[in-house]
Amino acid sequence: MKYIISFLLVICCNSQVYGKEETDVVLITQAVKNYIIAQHETNEAPMDKALHEKLAKRTFWKNSQGSEFIMETSRQTMLKVAKNYNENGTQFPKSPRIDIEVFDIDQRVASVKLTADDWIDYMHLIKTEKGQWKILNVLWQYHNVNKHISK
Repeated sequence: MKYIISFLLVICCNSQVYGKEETDVVLITQAVKNYIIAQHETNEAPMDKALHEKLAKRTFWKNSQGSEFIMETSRQTMLKVAKNYNENGTQFPKSPRIDIEVFDIDQRVASVKLTADDWIDYMHLIKTEKGQWKILNVLWQYHNVNKHISK
């Protein structure tokens, strides 16, 4: 699968990215790439490497009766998603979109936006004691918010 990957460093007067350790930017970007590429390739290993054990992924959702609630997804569920979501190879285009914007890094925390073909993820990452960047929180939505409903 061919990937089109854009790395956008948001550098302006309000951004804390400018002047940060280049290594942190690279490691943060790699963690986010592992998260999305695991879904493209149905490969649990990169997802496992990217996620913190306390991952909390959330979005708004409507049940089949039309009542809205906050849907939560765990680390274990995301590992299953990585293994199964694109099993038949039809969930993404041949050259999937991966735009990663690192908004802010402050010592051991970072804020990132991932834009994929069908959705966006706002992510918070934490740097572990071992120096690894892990995705701790994800708030996401489809580009088409009408898809946020159970059928």
